[in-house]
Amino acid sequence: MLSTIADYTRLTKDMGKSLTQVATQPDVSRDTDYFLSHIGNVKTIDDFLKDYRLYSYAMKAYGLSDMTYAKAFMRKVLTEGIADNKTFANKLTDTRYRQFAAAFNFAALGDKATQTAAATAGTATQYVTQTMEEKAGDQNEGLRLALYFTRKASTITNSYQILADKAMTQVVQTALGLPSTISSADIDAQAKMITSKIKLTDFQDPAKVTKFVQRFAAMWDATQAQSDTSTNPALVLIGGAAPSISMDSNVLTTLQNIKFNR
Repeated sequence: MLSTIADYTRLTKDMGKSLTQVATQPDVSRDTDYFLSHIGNVKTIDDFLKDYRLYSYAMKAYGLSDMTYAKAFMRKVLTEGIADNKTFANKLTDTRYRQFAAAFNFAALGDKATQTAAATAGTATQYVTQTMEEKAGDQNEGLRLALYFTRKASTITNSYQILADKAMTQVVQTALGLPSTISSADIDAQAKMITSKIKLTDFQDPAKVTKFVQRFAAMWDATQAQSDTSTNPALVLIGGAAPSISMDSNVLTTLQNIKFNR
């Protein structure tokens, strides 16, 4: 049985090393080299959208791969920018679009938009991080979710942002012991339930984020019938798999009755 807690601890103990190992994988290195070598030549939004290799790399970097096809939608995101609260990206509950528009800020910087640190090294770092999370999820979806939530937690300012993100919703529901069927409830009721159990400002504290993610991992391991004991590909990159740890089923009942940091 895979242990999400053990795997998560192992990967995050030295995140810099973990990311470096992923970055040097041949396919990741090749795609990143192309991106960094060519993105500076992009001067307009049209240039960006026409180069599928650059565009798809950037979309994956910000977790938007499933929206790569929606070029008209992304053109609007980029064209309006983020300077005004009324812009398209700022109106969207999903903050990934705002982050994308901030990284490639054509609206404010014009033909210099692709020469910033955010557009170059920042995007490459995001891409490597996304790739590491995907590799982790190949064998343990709970690990991918834990890593993703850790990365995104500090951006959460309200419960609607959680509900707009399927991955974050799954982490929160699991950590709080809420059934997935609760997603069919009124959105405002769901938001209120989350804030009644979680102090969202705690997610600005890395130590409290770690505590919450560990709770999620314990709940995940207690409820998932994991039978695949093969080595996790993400852990191979940093020197081997973590030992298997069984979770007492009684943990589920205990954790369901505990409010996070209350």
